[in-house]
Amino acid sequence: MQVILLERVAKLGQMGDVVDVKPGFARNFLLPQGKALSASDANIASFEAQKAQLEARNLETKKEAEALAEKLNGQQFIVIRSASDAGALYGSVTPRDAADAATEAGFTVDKKQIVLIAPIKELGLHSLAVKLHPEVEVEIKMNVARSQEEAELQASGKSIQELAAEEEAAAEFEIAELFDDIGSAASEDEELVASEEAPADEGEAKA
Repeated sequence: MQVILLERVAKLGQMGDVVDVKPGFARNFLLPQGKALSASDANIASFEAQKAQLEARNLETKKEAEALAEKLNGQQFIVIRSASDAGALYGSVTPRDAADAATEAGFTVDKKQIVLIAPIKELGLHSLAVKLHPEVEVEIKMNVARSQEEAELQASGKSIQELAAEEEAAAEFEIAELFDDIGSAASEDEELVASEEAPADEGEAKA
């Protein structure tokens, strides 16, 4: 099926290009979202008549997108989720979650603008693309953690595996210290008993 593009579409072409696409892609995506028109003579003539207006509108929205991109690019957003000790989420983080996190932080982002190939199912830092405009794309990071404290540690560069290893090492150290305390206490008790028994032994020896 041939369509005429009303804006730049990745891997297809620029505004005004007449391209061949699969009918399903055109019906389900390009046409309903206003990204293209079927390439009939009437639609092509209509496009040519409106081309200057469409280009002006595209430049206007592109400028707005670029202004937002300067503020949004590289931003990191925290999402708190329940997860196993191994870091596997009980559920997943979706484009809607990412968009909501960005919106709560004061950025106008729609879930349709989030480029996520597969749902996020593990704790950690995850990079996502945000398509603000056909010609403007930025990258953000989702910091998925079980708590605010864990998110801060992950933001400092520590992985969930490193955090788990540190917690395990700390627990082993505490146990070792506990046994040391018990051992030293037992030694002190033995010394105390020995010192208490010594005078009695000496008395018996004199008798």
